Amino acid sequence: MQNTRLTNLFEAIASRLGQWFLNPWRRLSLLLINFFFGFFLGTAISTIAGQRGISDILIAAVLVVLTEVTSRIFYSQSFFSRRSLLVESLNILKVGFIYSMFVEAFKLGS
Repeated sequence: MQNTRLTNLFEAIASRLGQWFLNPWRRLSLLLINFFFGFFLGTAISTIAGQRGISDILIAAVLVVLTEVTSRIFYSQSFFSRRSLLVESLNILKVGFIYSMFVEAFKLGS
């Protein structure tokens, strides 16, 4: 990639954000926000898919594939040595999403 002012700006922003998230409390708060967003996303998707009732099977299959791909990325051997914040955030988002699906299933069961 060429070394332009725009790429220099994006690299500077990314490095400053990386330094900012080295603080454990900021990192934990970001992961907690991702968990709650995953919970919200799971509730919203299940509500919308249940309301429309058009392609429930297709949406469920896509969601299962996305969670499995996320698990494959997070638990692969190359990420055990160094876990990036992006991959860890994606995994926490997946955990919140799956937890939301369990809560929705318990709501339907009762």
